[in-house]
Amino acid sequence: MAKQKKAPRPKAQTPKGFRDYFGTEVTERAEMLNTIGAVYHRYGFEALESAAVETVEALGKFLPDVDRPNAGVFAWQEGDDADGDWLALRYDLTAPLARVYAQHRNDLPLPYRRYAMGPVWRNEKPGPGRFRQFYQCDADTVGSASVAADAEICAMLADCLEEVGIPRGDYVVRVNNRKVLNGVLEATGVADESQRDAVLRTIDKFDKVGEAGVRELLGKGRLDASGAYIDGVGLNAEQSEPVISFLTSRGDSATETLSNLRNAVGDSAVGMEGVDELEQIADLLDAGGYGADRIIIDPSVVRGLGYYTGPVFEAELTFEILDEKGRKRQFGSVAGGGRYDDLVKRFTGQAVPATGVSIGVDRLLAALREKGRVGGQGHGPVVVTVMDRDRMGDYQAMVAELRNAGIRAEMYLGNPRNFGNQLKYADKRLSPVAVIEGGDEKANGVVQIKDLILGAKIAESASLEEWQDRPNQFEVPRADLVAKVREILDQY
Repeated sequence: MAKQKKAPRPKAQTPKGFRDYFGTEVTERAEMLNTIGAVYHRYGFEALESAAVETVEALGKFLPDVDRPNAGVFAWQEGDDADGDWLALRYDLTAPLARVYAQHRNDLPLPYRRYAMGPVWRNEKPGPGRFRQFYQCDADTVGSASVAADAEICAMLADCLEEVGIPRGDYVVRVNNRKVLNGVLEATGVADESQRDAVLRTIDKFDKVGEAGVRELLGKGRLDASGAYIDGVGLNAEQSEPVISFLTSRGDSATETLSNLRNAVGDSAVGMEGVDELEQIADLLDAGGYGADRIIIDPSVVRGLGYYTGPVFEAELTFEILDEKGRKRQFGSVAGGGRYDDLVKRFTGQAVPATGVSIGVDRLLAALREKGRVGGQGHGPVVVTVMDRDRMGDYQAMVAELRNAGIRAEMYLGNPRNFGNQLKYADKRLSPVAVIEGGDEKANGVVQIKDLILGAKIAESASLEEWQDRPNQFEVPRADLVAKVREILDQY
């Protein structure tokens, strides 16, 4: 009889584009989410936790043209038959909000103000720092057409950045309006939809190629840095002028910028409406104490052109970092959003105004690490070592006392025979303190408290003289266990 082949062992590795998060990373993210959530809550937003799985039909953006949904989401068909629903992991937190509001609108207040935090999934090609699962942190107002809702989102975004540790001067929230863009398109006289889309794509390149480059791309075209020729949109100089006026309209004040934008949109009614909305937002922010050192009107902000219908905003970190080649560059965008008045309409057939923002938690954490605000090694628990298996109850009592006093602590649960291994374990756990009680200590009513942080510094020091007056192990009465541990912890 042939010997049965053993099944190969599975590879112990994460799927491509995914990663695991440990200890400090998880703690830092949780603290950031709690901080941002507290700001959202202070502004009157209510928490919502929607399902991680939606129907592909509800997600909408990725509806398939063929039998299988497009790339972009992780999707599968429910059941064994061809008639089963296509389901997908959510790719953002906004599409589920539209479904939730449409489904529960009769039971929700109007406007409905909610915030949501959690992982989202994108079935896209991963790259450096770009993963297929990442966290978003959203806040949205559904059911209000007032630009006061947009102004509030901008103010709240500025507050969030400062609360998590980005100081004023290291960020700016930039605000624009899709209606102004539409007005600029009207002013060009371009009617062809594909040509309009080409103009919008060119506007989006302003930061990279500048005014001269945009002029060339709006016209006949230009040579890029590699020497390749890029065909232009084909506008004449007169048609191009409103676009250039729009892109260069930012002035030294909101008043000057708004005046320049009015000139750029010309006689366009929708363009004028957009400028008026920006003026209202600027006035509301000014009334709330949010000046140009925090939030500005900036026509260069272009976000989700087919998605947003009114004001758009983006939070950008302005401090410099070094890229992988050692070159200085600004950190860039960490949050964005805007008004999207057509999303809920897919479900209800009626337009429902909505505006919101999404904060990229992982990028914001990366920024704080660059600033040295997070990323240091966290401390592990106090470790109570085990010297005598027959006195496990004594050690458990110590752990309970420490925990009841609010101190993170654990009893060593490995083989207690080798005491050195217990201290190695404590070091690996980044424990600040080890508690030791052998038979002699028990008989004398004392415990040994070992300051592991100081011990590590002594071990690293080239000269012991600077530490010679600082003992790193203390014998204290058993009754003083908690007090002495707290005293050591308070130093760090």
